[in-house]
Amino acid sequence: MSKIRKGDEVVLNTGKDKGKRGTVLSVLESGHVLVEGVNVAKKHAKPNPMKGVTGGIISKEMPLDISNVALFNRATQKGDRVGFKTLDDGRKVRVFKSSGEVVDA
Repeated sequence: MSKIRKGDEVVLNTGKDKGKRGTVLSVLESGHVLVEGVNVAKKHAKPNPMKGVTGGIISKEMPLDISNVALFNRATQKGDRVGFKTLDDGRKVRVFKSSGEVVDA
C-alpha cells in the first residue's frame, strides 16, 4: 500500500512548479509520479505516417520523484504528510499526519 495513489490530488513541494496542484495520473515503479499539468516539457516528435502520428512540438507531463509531492488536505488547504493506521475492524487506512483524519472514505 503506497502513500500516494493514482487519482489523488497532490501539491508540489519543490522545483519550478512549487505550490501547483494536480491529480496523479500514474505511479511508476521507480518511485516517480506523473501529475496532470505539472512539470510539463516540450518534446519534439517526428511524424510517422504508418501510425498516423503528426510531427511537431508536443507538451508532455514528465515524471516527478514521489518525495517532491504531498497529498492535498482539503480541510487545511495545504499539502500534508500521510501515515497509516489500522482501524478496529482490521482495515488499514491512510491518515493525515497533522490531524489524524482518515484520507480514504
